[in-house]
Amino acid sequence: MKKLGDWTSHKIFNFVHKNNLVYNTCWEDPRLDRVALELTENDTILMITSAGCNALDYVLDQPKHIHAVDMNPRQNALLELKLAAIRALDYETFFQVFGRGSHPDFQQLYQDKIRPELQSEHRPYWDKKTSYFVRGKLRPSFYFHGSSGAFARMLYFYINQRKLRDVLVTLFEADSLEAQHALYHNHIREAFWTRPLRRMMRLDSTLSMLGVPRPQRQQIERTYEGGIAKFVEDCVETVFTLVPTIDNYFWWLYVTGEYHPQRCPEYLREENFKRLKGGLIDRITTHTSTIHDFLEGHDGEVTRYVLLDHMDWLSAAARDILAREWQAIVDRAAQKARLLWRSGGLEVDFIDPITVQHAGQKVQVGEMLTYQTQMAADLHGRDRVGTYGSFYIADLVTG
Repeated sequence: MKKLGDWTSHKIFNFVHKNNLVYNTCWEDPRLDRVALELTENDTILMITSAGCNALDYVLDQPKHIHAVDMNPRQNALLELKLAAIRALDYETFFQVFGRGSHPDFQQLYQDKIRPELQSEHRPYWDKKTSYFVRGKLRPSFYFHGSSGAFARMLYFYINQRKLRDVLVTLFEADSLEAQHALYHNHIREAFWTRPLRRMMRLDSTLSMLGVPRPQRQQIERTYEGGIAKFVEDCVETVFTLVPTIDNYFWWLYVTGEYHPQRCPEYLREENFKRLKGGLIDRITTHTSTIHDFLEGHDGEVTRYVLLDHMDWLSAAARDILAREWQAIVDRAAQKARLLWRSGGLEVDFIDPITVQHAGQKVQVGEMLTYQTQMAADLHGRDRVGTYGSFYIADLVTG
């Protein structure tokens, strides 16, 4: 029965992700990453593209170059749309499109201004998807499109049905953790966490919308008392009661369907938009590829790797691919490179034992890594997203 469950879950995950834009926004806090990365003008970054928000965030620290790599061409198409829009639009129009998530004249705007700046390989996709940025009754925002957007839309209407929108907005405007704690425990927790919602959070279909494959879920089920539903509930409580919400644009987007000028990613702030438009975006290149294949074809050294949580899936479904990926990482890493990754599990035990070839010898990855454990723990406690079980910062020494 376990194999049947794994097969069914895999099919659901592939159905949701195949030919879909999965992430319409990044679900990792770049403020923490920029502290951990300690970027300089000499750094070359390899990162997983996701929705591209964090590439636009990292580049504000003026690294030498960012290579945004993703197997899903639609994720790269989204970042390329943002790059084209930055080149083509003024700030107010850009914020209307990507801050509010819609524009009344988007289709004309796209044809006249954005499309000419868009790489030709991504034009066919966006030619068919301009409706994503046209306000509709069921989907009033771009952020209700794509796989994760489908979940956001359900959550948006659920909040309306539970009559929680006003108190949630008040929570985000609270001026202290004490006020957040009181609002959450007195007015939100019991009304929000109903039995049907907890049941929904256990479904493979729901987790697939959020980009959570079965191996990641299984990690949490094994290591967290109460399983995945309790894990999510506790994560939300932590974010809403222990971390200031005043600038938490991640959860604000799920509550309102749009960003706020003071509650938005850095690329949507006017001063940063001007810097991006002034030339910083030219330091970003997208690649539709696996990490392994990109590194195999890349000549230069990489000093910073941002690997998100994709290794959770590889650890269970494709150990051979994970091993080849780490070999490529070691082969292309600078003498002292830094890596960031996240996991749905509370502890990752599958990376250190991986064997790679280095300097003519077989070595385990763990022998080459120096973990910045205290820094990772401190930053993880300030995470505005709060849905990952663990966060890792490691230096890879190859010299």
